[in-house]
Order: sequence, then C-alpha cells, then structure tokens
Amino acid sequence: MFYWINSNQNIKNFNKHSAIDLIRFATTGISRTDLAEQMGLTRAAVTLIVNDLLENGVILEAESRAIPNGRPPVVLEINPKRGLVAAVDMGATHVNIALSDFSAKIIEETSLPFDIKQGPQICLTEVKRILHELLDRYGVGISQIMAVGVGVPGPVIKDAGMVMSPPIMPGWDGYPIRKTLEKEWGCPVSLNNDAELGALGEWAYGAGRGEKNLAFIKVGSGIGAGLIINQQIYGGTTGSAGEIGHITIDENGPLCTCGNHGCMEAFAGGNAIALQARKLVESGKRTLLSNAPSKDLTAQDVADCARRGDLPSQEIIMRAGTFIGIAIAGLVNLFNPSAVIIGGGVAQAGDLLTTPIRQAVREHSLRASEQSVHITTAMLGQRSSLIGATVQAVSIAIHDATERKAPVSKEQILTELKQAAPTE
Repeated sequence: MFYWINSNQNIKNFNKHSAIDLIRFATTGISRTDLAEQMGLTRAAVTLIVNDLLENGVILEAESRAIPNGRPPVVLEINPKRGLVAAVDMGATHVNIALSDFSAKIIEETSLPFDIKQGPQICLTEVKRILHELLDRYGVGISQIMAVGVGVPGPVIKDAGMVMSPPIMPGWDGYPIRKTLEKEWGCPVSLNNDAELGALGEWAYGAGRGEKNLAFIKVGSGIGAGLIINQQIYGGTTGSAGEIGHITIDENGPLCTCGNHGCMEAFAGGNAIALQARKLVESGKRTLLSNAPSKDLTAQDVADCARRGDLPSQEIIMRAGTFIGIAIAGLVNLFNPSAVIIGGGVAQAGDLLTTPIRQAVREHSLRASEQSVHITTAMLGQRSSLIGATVQAVSIAIHDATERKAPVSKEQILTELKQAAPTE
C-alpha cells in the first residue's frame, strides 16, 4: 500500500505493516471487516494482527465519527500518543520545523528566515539549534523523538543520504546530511527533496488525497516536481527524479543556476520572477512594485502586487504560468497523472498562475491525457513539504514501534505528550 518494504520480513509481518498503513490513511478510521476485505484476509487472520497491534499500543479502538445516527461501529485508528516525531523543511530562504504525534497531527511548529547558500555546517547547526529550542519549550528531550523527516531543495541521492550537484545549494554537494543528523540526534532520519515531500503531504492529507497518480509542482526560488505513481513516491534510479525546472524551454534563453541556458526555472522560478520585477522597476514603468527598493523585490512581492490588481505584476506571473504549463504538459503526456497540484510560495498568486498553466496544458497535451487530469493549487499551502516530512517521520517511527517487543510504557508516553501539550 505505502512504502514499508523489507525483504527480510515474513508474510505475517508484511501483513501487519500493510494493516498499519491502511489504518493510518483511512479518513475516519477503518473497521476490522473493511480491513479484512481490503487486505484479502480472513476475519480471523485480521483479528490476530489487530490484537498484536493493540497490545503493542500502536493502534486503538474508537467509535466511528462518520455515522450520524444509531450506534456507531468500532473502528481502528492510530494511537497518537504512542510517540513523537519531528519534521524539518529547509527551503532556499526559510526553514520550517515541527513536532507531531503518531497521527501526524502537528503539536507545535516554527518558521524562520534561512539562507541555504550558507552551506551545510552553518545551516545544519541552525536547524539543530531551532529543533532543540522547540523541544525545550515543551519539556521534551531529543531522546523522546523517534524519527525526523528532512526536506531540502535539491536532488537527493537517497541511498547515500546526500544531495548531488544541487543548483541552489552551493557547498552541499556530497555532504553527508543524513549521517550527520542521525549521529547528532540519535534516531533515524529520512532525507527527501522538498517537492517530493510536497507530493507526499498533499497525497496524504491535502488536495491529492485518494489519488493513485499525481504530480506536485513546487514553484519557489526554483521549480521542482514530486511524483506519486501507484500511491508510491517515485524517485527514479538514484532518488533524484522530478527536476522539471531544468527542462530546456529555449536553448538560447537566460543562464540557469544549473549552468545550462534556457531552463524553465530560468524563465519561471521565483528567482527569475524577482529578476524580472527588478528590471521592470528599473525601467521606470508604472507599477506597485516601485513602492519597494528594486534590489529587495522577491517573487512573493510580485504575487502580492498581482493579487492587488497591478497589471505589470500580473503579466509576469501569467507569463511564468505559461512556461510552467508547457513543461507540465510534457509531464502529463509522459505519465498521465490524475492530478497536478501547484504549490510553493509563488502558487499564492492563485488563479493568476494556475489559469495560464491550465491553458498551456490544454494546448500542448494529448487530448486523452489532458481530459483526465485535474490541476489545482495545494490545499496545505506552504506547509505541504513540512507535512510530507512529518508523514515520512511517522512512517519510520510507527513501523519501528510495531516491531518492538517491549514498547515504551503508556504512562511514560502519556507523561511526555502531556508535557508537550501547549498550556492554555
């Protein structure tokens, strides 16, 4: 169902982990009968699995909230108090860090300015400091964190736990990110591209819920794509799939951060949008963008002015949308997703961005593929990647907890989570 795959597991354990994933992603819990039907097992076999999980404390029984009348049936849900995880979403100019329980409900989060160009030593030291401050605020130690999901804005080599030749992450190439953080924090750490995590977050809890095949396009400082194929993250051979921003639109176009000319990111990424805005202001054209010094303008400023009705800003955003739509059309023709979700900071421009994207997809996609795809903005807003990192962390922690023969006592877990709860 999801991505608990371990060749050393026997059939019983495989079924147990499959059951966990079905319970995790059920919208309002799942009954034993439905669980047996979806897994193709007998009720007796499911009962053995469920009893094991109940005894372990990973799941609990609850009354269904989906039945308005009559006696509600008993359903199975993840026990949110079974443990704590953390999530880190590092962007080019921001970092979001959150704590959550086993139901992926965020307990507390913080977002701070960040400069990924400062390199791994400075950036990871800052991330560790922020996470420890967040933990200290609620009286929880790092030893209580069972896993951490981390996202970065570059192509990730998953097996190695590092990025390779990241265009907007100078100094990070080949740095052992995962190994460094696991040594520091003493728990498992997952490392993914931020667009990939955006796809996962929207698939699990956002606009892509229930979809089997989807693409998440993150339009931030750069542009990346996260792909879900048959309800699985698709990372490619090395884990670096989805670099849609570096599809060549015009080989005679502007220089891209990757070193090539005419990449889509060089036309429509956040940095390119900001550059166009600065040139517009410096040309003396009348625009709301002139209210700020041109050197300080960002893509977010352009999106804000576009929403306020500034025509030059709208033209910049809509032109970017057309370029993005052309690239998405190729993606739609290539793997025929049922949904394309537009996220990232620039996506806050709303229909000004998505309307030209849809138009370009209609014009450049095959009819059979175009008619079956739904293009929308991210339901989770700028938290898509953070939620995806949380889902990754919970996935690691919950499957690890399922295998524990002697789980942490419920009293200890309840005490920890009570300490972590915000005071009224």
